[in-house]
Amino acid sequence: MNVTQPKSKTLRIASVSYLNAKPLIHGLESQRDLSLILDVPSKLLPGLRDQRFDIALLPVIDYQRLDNLLIVPSGGIGCDGPTLTVRIFSRCPIDKIKTLACDTDSHTSVALARIILAQQFKIHPQLIDLLHDEPTAPPAEARLLIGDKVVCEEPPGFEHQLDLGSAWKNLTGLPFVFAVWTSRAGIDLADLPQRLEIAKQSGLSNVRQIVDKYATPRGWPPGIANQYLTSYLKFDIGPKELQAIEKFHQLAHLHQIIERPPNPLQLYGK
Repeated sequence: MNVTQPKSKTLRIASVSYLNAKPLIHGLESQRDLSLILDVPSKLLPGLRDQRFDIALLPVIDYQRLDNLLIVPSGGIGCDGPTLTVRIFSRCPIDKIKTLACDTDSHTSVALARIILAQQFKIHPQLIDLLHDEPTAPPAEARLLIGDKVVCEEPPGFEHQLDLGSAWKNLTGLPFVFAVWTSRAGIDLADLPQRLEIAKQSGLSNVRQIVDKYATPRGWPPGIANQYLTSYLKFDIGPKELQAIEKFHQLAHLHQIIERPPNPLQLYGK
């Protein structure tokens, strides 16, 4: 495969700003030959497509929405069972949900919810934008919440809950990957994959510092934040994680979340 050198020596790395990404990007902002850009998950694919980013912590559903992408298995955001922070809250039993309010910035979590609800509960609720689920309108029976909202702003009046990480593990027996480092084909990342691996190890060695700097100001109880980053979340991408991504893509195609048959996964440097 022919590769082209970046136009400048500065490699542009895009990540989400959420707590769950902090161990992966620990210390990168201080490296002079790297430019770290933080954005919401839904903006990362357009940035790769428009060549504004050289590598991004891409939601795994978006891997199938652009050709010529390569997975850089230096790290990702996943779980192997409960996620704690990706959960459906419902006023009615899960199998009775007809409307689900979702955070539209989280492509992978919305796709995962659709797959779990279809596969396990045989339902296909109407999806609405969480921002439009206002008190003046008929409220959605259920909400898909992610991140800080789950821990710090758990909504009252939702008796039924479903952790999507647990549901995926029960369905497939596999871990789940929400996002993974992804680059465009033709970009020479030089030693960046190794440096991302080092950043991940550094982040996991400094979880207490990350909790104090990012979790506590957002309202997280320190003990829960520490458990979240060290027990609930998984940051390595190995054979089982790649198998899980492939399974997710297959089920997303089965349920018409992605229209075409999935592209096979391609790894950077392979």
